[in-house]
Amino acid sequence: MVEPPWDLLLTGAFVITGTLGLWTLVVGPDRVGAPRRPLDAFAVLHINHAAMSAAMISMIWVIVWGFAVWVQIALFAMLAVALLPALRRASDRARRADLVGHLALNAAMIWMLAAMPVLMAGTHSTSVEGHAGHAGAGAAVAPPAGHTPGWAVAVNSIFVAICLAGLLWWVLRAAAARRHRLPAAAHGLMAAGMGMMLFLIPS
Repeated sequence: MVEPPWDLLLTGAFVITGTLGLWTLVVGPDRVGAPRRPLDAFAVLHINHAAMSAAMISMIWVIVWGFAVWVQIALFAMLAVALLPALRRASDRARRADLVGHLALNAAMIWMLAAMPVLMAGTHSTSVEGHAGHAGAGAAVAPPAGHTPGWAVAVNSIFVAICLAGLLWWVLRAAAARRHRLPAAAHGLMAAGMGMMLFLIPS
């Protein structure tokens, strides 16, 4: 689905974000001396990033349609809903902006999953035959043949811009923060990777 060298570069980026998400969840600075509540906003946030990283790696190498896609959509929708209470409780604008950014990335992820057949309308027929195995035998439903319609390109461009805004925000957060720079940098890398994926998919 993603041509070289972007397949390896993006895979590496999402391995980093997923690993950092799990590491921060287990031993990150916010957990030092903090009570272990499995479903608090901190846990949901980093579980969300780890799951998103795994899903993105899967999309790079294997095209999966049908039920598996809707399971992922449901998962990221539920994780987004689980973050809403933290958004309401956020005590400062920076924290609120962080959470809005995470919710926006979830929306971009859901869009990517749901719109994949339309976004890849012009690539499926050739990818099955000669895309170095990236089309994957796991495809359950073939996307329609043709070209990506204009409305899908327009919506996709909005999500690319949202990811770019997230990248800029978290780069600034990482530069300005006295602590937690690594999580902010990881969030920025996630936004950059998602934006690049969305940019590369349409045909």
